[in-house]
Amino acid sequence: MEPNIIREGYLVKKGTVLNSWKVVWVVLADDAIEFFKKKTDSSPKGMIPLKEAVLTNPCQDFSKRTLVFKVTTEKKQDHFFQATHLEEREAWVKDIKRAITCLQGGKKFARKSTRRSIRLPESVNLSELYVLMKDQDTGIKEMKLEKDKKLFNHCFTGDTVIDWLISQGKARNRSEGVMLATGLLNEGYLQPAGELSKAAVESSAESAFLDQPDALYYFAESGFFCEGYSSDEDVLVKEEFRGAIVKQGCLMKQGHRRKNWKVRKFILRDDPAYIHYYDPTKGEEDPLGSIHLRGSVVTAVDYVPDAKRHDIEGNLFEIITSDEIHYYLQAATAEERNDWIKAIQVVSKSGK
Repeated sequence: MEPNIIREGYLVKKGTVLNSWKVVWVVLADDAIEFFKKKTDSSPKGMIPLKEAVLTNPCQDFSKRTLVFKVTTEKKQDHFFQATHLEEREAWVKDIKRAITCLQGGKKFARKSTRRSIRLPESVNLSELYVLMKDQDTGIKEMKLEKDKKLFNHCFTGDTVIDWLISQGKARNRSEGVMLATGLLNEGYLQPAGELSKAAVESSAESAFLDQPDALYYFAESGFFCEGYSSDEDVLVKEEFRGAIVKQGCLMKQGHRRKNWKVRKFILRDDPAYIHYYDPTKGEEDPLGSIHLRGSVVTAVDYVPDAKRHDIEGNLFEIITSDEIHYYLQAATAEERNDWIKAIQVVSKSGK
């Protein structure tokens, strides 16, 4: 049985009365989206019914804001949400779409059955296959690829996936490979990165995966990001921003002066090893601060000095830099805290 709560996390939401954008804690249930001013609040600030709702993604109503999607209710009220990165937006959109579809069919929420839709043999374990594909030595190599004046980082082409499946004996031919890759795509292990691969997913074709060198994909749990550029400009990037993105997302951070807690977007990069934090309601041009991680120590903690108990609860961790500066952070879940700690530990040891 699927739980009533399908997904929850931080998103940026546009006010329905004022035009301000604010971080809210969002909970997707099988029949509605609730949003809270703070994660610890017991009652929601608002509720968006999903019956007869329409989802628009991507939503391009705001030229200076990317990663926005729109939910329009049956009463034609628009609600705009903004994710912190592409992978996060696609995960929310996929589950909201499925919830709306299940409501329309009078069914209990259940993620799409890949086996029924594309007839995968019962012996295939997609989770194990995904782990093999991500192996750093024998798996699919993540690359930086250029297309339509955009740089796609940590991704790979559709034909590369099929080549790998055949070379590893997971598929006997290319048509079998496409079937397997479509299963991985439907289950969310692979994500479409470019316009071509996204269009294929949105179409009703049985094989949503494209065995093509122009179709781009990325692993669901990767540092994938896309950046636009102009070939006519030579943009100098500050040294600390040159590293590949390893992990990104929202965390609570304690301020150094007032000791108050605020939601910040964090981007972890390696080589050089930096973590930058931003106001998630604004762009990524100007970070609020950066932490040089080389030689730092990161550990889970049970409490934070100078913090009121009602302000925070659980999933806390601390970064101590090589020059003895302490940063206190809070993840939404214990699993998320562990993921961040592991990622930062690796970067702090390997990055310069």
